[in-house]
Amino acid sequence: MTFTHGYAANGDLRMYYEVHGHPRAGEPPLLLIPGGGSSIETNFAGLIPALLAESLQVIAVEEEGHGRTAATARPLTAEGSAGDIKAVLDELNVDSVDVLGFSAGGHTALALAMRHPSMVRCLIAASTFASRDAVGDEFWEGMEKATLDDMPEVYQDADRRLNPEPGHLERMFELDRQRILSFPGWPDEDLRRITARTLVLSADRDVVSADHAVRMSRVIPGARLMIVPGSHGDYLGELAASGGDLRAMRTTLPYLLRFLEE
Repeated sequence: MTFTHGYAANGDLRMYYEVHGHPRAGEPPLLLIPGGGSSIETNFAGLIPALLAESLQVIAVEEEGHGRTAATARPLTAEGSAGDIKAVLDELNVDSVDVLGFSAGGHTALALAMRHPSMVRCLIAASTFASRDAVGDEFWEGMEKATLDDMPEVYQDADRRLNPEPGHLERMFELDRQRILSFPGWPDEDLRRITARTLVLSADRDVVSADHAVRMSRVIPGARLMIVPGSHGDYLGELAASGGDLRAMRTTLPYLLRFLEE
């Protein structure tokens, strides 16, 4: 199976990307955006082979400070990462993609769909939220007090393998923490401008409340809703949530494929 990788520049930022599989005539590739603290491997190592088995072409990226994408002096924001991803797609001469963004990567997916609507055909917003009231006060209080010890060990181990230099892991953690704490949310008017065919995807024991997932699906024009049994990302094979058990992912995948193929 074809695999290429590289970096695309957007100002001082050089975003790492991978391309898996062959293009399909008349069909856009599927862009995968990992969640906070994650690399492509920790978030999508189980999902990518399953997508390739269905003959999809996959583009996966790593946001600023994560995996193989080095941090710059700027803060990490959804809008900044959306610009980085546009640079990747421009470099690859890709005019349109389907997008699956998980957790904080879902913020980037939403920002991409709002800022560059012609580039996004389908959007899967997975375990993410669009307003601060999607999670309770205890979430924000916990994020204020969070330390590196609160990060799952699988994320820490993965980052240390890729980036053994001192301070990298701490920098990534703080980028993610500040990203969430400073997230302002989007007003409904912005979400109503999304033109991509959208699936709001969440789990019944997720960080995000099911009520918020329902509300997002009603605000984004024509959006579909899917709430699966599970936790934050196990249904995608995300390593910290699934522990490497891909049964929930295999159950969810046919529904995602059907949505993309509608």
